[in-house]
Amino acid sequence: MANSGGPGLRIHPDFGDSGTSVPYGIPFIVTNASHPKVSITFDYADESDPGPYPFGPDTPIEGGAGSGGDQHAIMMDSSTCTLYELYDANYSAGGSTAGSGAIWNLRSDALRPSGWTSADAAGLPILPGLLRQDEVAAGYVGHAIRMTVQTTDKTFIWPARHQAGSVTDPNYSPMGARFRLKSSVDISRFSRDTQVVLIAMKHYGLIVADNGSNWYFQGAAQPGWDNTMLDELKSIPVGDFEAVNTASLVIDPNSGAAR
Repeated sequence: MANSGGPGLRIHPDFGDSGTSVPYGIPFIVTNASHPKVSITFDYADESDPGPYPFGPDTPIEGGAGSGGDQHAIMMDSSTCTLYELYDANYSAGGSTAGSGAIWNLRSDALRPSGWTSADAAGLPILPGLLRQDEVAAGYVGHAIRMTVQTTDKTFIWPARHQAGSVTDPNYSPMGARFRLKSSVDISRFSRDTQVVLIAMKHYGLIVADNGSNWYFQGAAQPGWDNTMLDELKSIPVGDFEAVNTASLVIDPNSGAAR
């Protein structure tokens, strides 16, 4: 924690109003079996699922097409409960490309092969770790929330499957590291929506899924996020969190199922 900004750093919601037509955050689209599927040419084909993917001109891309960022594209087929995710996605009627891609059967707890990336550096699915408006409105966020740190160790721990570290030093977070808001932190002064998010951070925590700005946590690119909630979340210091040893939760290192 000291090597990712220190206890005085504030956590930061990496989503919200962008002031443009493209919402700030990671977008996704819900499709069904009727959506056309296309083949993708991958930069990292050896660690990507070949597809095809329900990727088309209607698929939103993080930051907008050609933005030059991570350009994640996430497609959820609700008819088959299958999640398709792409990194550095570029759609073209003449042939679409991406850096990497992963297909997830959401009826299964199976993880990626050990050492494989996904559309995320940690080899994890992205969509299940995004904060979404519907779950905040419903009053319950039932999962860990995806976060980034600037510098990671060249290791990964369960349930992560891949590392993208720049140092060999256990004083830096590995991919998959889990940080939980301490149970002693009083959240009663915050608004209802902020408390919903903070309760999830106490129960499930934040999980290191990628390299990026220290203690930025991700949400869906959706218009209408409550700015009061976002501002309140920005007031929470890193010192209110603790690192969690999740080894006792593992049932099978190749499965995301947990005790």
